[in-house]
Amino acid sequence: MDLDEAQLTAEEMMEKSTDYLKNELAGVRTGRASTGLVEFLKVDYYDSPTDLRQLALISVPEPTQLLIKPFDPSTNTLIIKSIQNAGLGLNPIAEGKQIRLNLPALTGERRAQLGGSVKQMGEQAKIAIRNARRDGNKHIDAAVKDKTLHLSEDDAEQAKNEIQELVKKYEKQVDQMVEEKLQEINEM
Repeated sequence: MDLDEAQLTAEEMMEKSTDYLKNELAGVRTGRASTGLVEFLKVDYYDSPTDLRQLALISVPEPTQLLIKPFDPSTNTLIIKSIQNAGLGLNPIAEGKQIRLNLPALTGERRAQLGGSVKQMGEQAKIAIRNARRDGNKHIDAAVKDKTLHLSEDDAEQAKNEIQELVKKYEKQVDQMVEEKLQEINEM
């Protein structure tokens, strides 16, 4: 693996870490309704865990409500059971062929819990980014030791510095995403 490949691989891993964090943060409940709260919820559909978004249309009719319209009305009870077992603190209401979720206001204690879990998710993403840096640096060191590539120490040092700049860039993105989510949680 040459220096460019090592840098590219490290950057791809960092990008994946921030994308994963973005998806995880979408599922964190704030004071406002968001389809991200339930769309990846697993429903036991014919003994196969299936994402709720594959079984139903999810919409936000009001800022504090979610409306779930299953494609197959016979899955209503399965969806309700999954929502109740998810530990989201939501009480689904069956209304004919659809399910309504009213999001109650968050308590101060619950906001603090959510804030702590958001910060923890951010730290996990930063750890993944730093691990990508470590792996990239190992590949660079291995490339320097491989005498067939004819790499200088200066080239290796430059590549490591570029990977460090990527770490700073992606950690800044993580901090920004976490801060925005914390503001959302404390907004309402």
